[in-house]
Amino acid sequence: MIKTYDEALSFIHGRTQFKKIPTLTRMKRFLAELGNPQKGLNYIHVTGTNGKGSTVAMMRSALLESGLTVGSFTSPFITRFNERIEYNGIPISDADLLRLVQKIAPVVKKLDNTLETGGPTEFEIDTALMFCYMAEKKPNVVLLEVGIGGLYDSTNVITPVISVITTVGWDHMKYLGDTLAKIAAQKAGIIKKSVPVVLGDLPTEARETILADAKEKKSPFFELGKDFTVHKLNGHQFHAKIRYQGKNLKKIETILGLPGDYQIENAAVALMAVELFMEKHGLAIDRRALIAGLENAAWPGRLEEINTTPLVLLDGAHNLPGVQALVHTIKNDFADREVYLLVAILADKQYELMLGELASLGNVHLTVTHFAGPGPKRPSADLAKAIADIPTKYPIQTINDWQLGIGQVASQMSADDVMIITGSLYFVSDVRKFFLNPKCQFKLEKS
Repeated sequence: MIKTYDEALSFIHGRTQFKKIPTLTRMKRFLAELGNPQKGLNYIHVTGTNGKGSTVAMMRSALLESGLTVGSFTSPFITRFNERIEYNGIPISDADLLRLVQKIAPVVKKLDNTLETGGPTEFEIDTALMFCYMAEKKPNVVLLEVGIGGLYDSTNVITPVISVITTVGWDHMKYLGDTLAKIAAQKAGIIKKSVPVVLGDLPTEARETILADAKEKKSPFFELGKDFTVHKLNGHQFHAKIRYQGKNLKKIETILGLPGDYQIENAAVALMAVELFMEKHGLAIDRRALIAGLENAAWPGRLEEINTTPLVLLDGAHNLPGVQALVHTIKNDFADREVYLLVAILADKQYELMLGELASLGNVHLTVTHFAGPGPKRPSADLAKAIADIPTKYPIQTINDWQLGIGQVASQMSADDVMIITGSLYFVSDVRKFFLNPKCQFKLEKS
């Protein structure tokens, strides 16, 4: 019997993460046993290689400012598991999480004993918990972020009001395929018949695959740069000021609360999806609410400032497209400053290419490190072995203990320099917990 919150988390994290054969059959059976809690709610379903979480954060903020009640499901969490399941921006309580795990556990045990492939995976349980919670809360809309891919993702058991595909790039190739077309086909799996789909800026190969799928399903599609546009108005600034032109909304101008130029396109995608959702439900659009929503949006671990002097940022650039976006930010916003990077990456990522991108910048001082990783099957990469053949202006440093690494890097900096701690989101999560711990005695202030 699961009696405590910690036991509930152990139950969840103790489950297998993947099965050999992808299928939604097990998830549908799981939900049927629970009374199909996913039914009867309005969803905006979001997939993409990068930008999912930020897009959800901006949609959530804009919809809340518009007076709607909003549920959200995101991954991974940064500080606590509860962050993954939120209602009106507030994570599920420990008590509610425990209560719902106690409800779900007997069903999991039953399926373990009856299904040939075994019972639900960890993420399927996460998803079922979310559906059960949202069925109780009954928000006006649930912002549903895909875990991996789309077609066989356990969230893909609903018919949304709007589908969103933010980006398509190289990540999770082991599960999604070794070409952009194959990866795009997996993400296109969330597109449902006649349901509008909002598309971010996609590579040609991916765009062609997704548009063909949308046309086959007779799903209206709205493309960034064609059906809606966004422009930056304030040059080289950390927080971009944008002008958005949408389907009905014209000349929305605001400064984004989420920093980094890569948030500009995410903001446009978020606004387009909100615009379509409000139109679909006959709701009046309050321009001031949308502007306030974008200005107030927050998302931990995405160019998040955790120290002022010197400036220290956390950025979960966990794959090659994410690192390329970070490189763009450094070039645009910190070209006149020395940038010190502390990097740890999971071994199943394209870490050689990621390091090469970062090391190519002339004002970057790169230190690679190691962290525990989310589990024995997903270890941290040995980056010390990867740096030998990477050309860089400054020698790349290595240190195994990332906490000591922060101190070592800080000792080399002046007050005008910038430190960015980046790589795996799991690594960024560990660092964020370290800094937010009330017992943390580590200080970065420089005279």
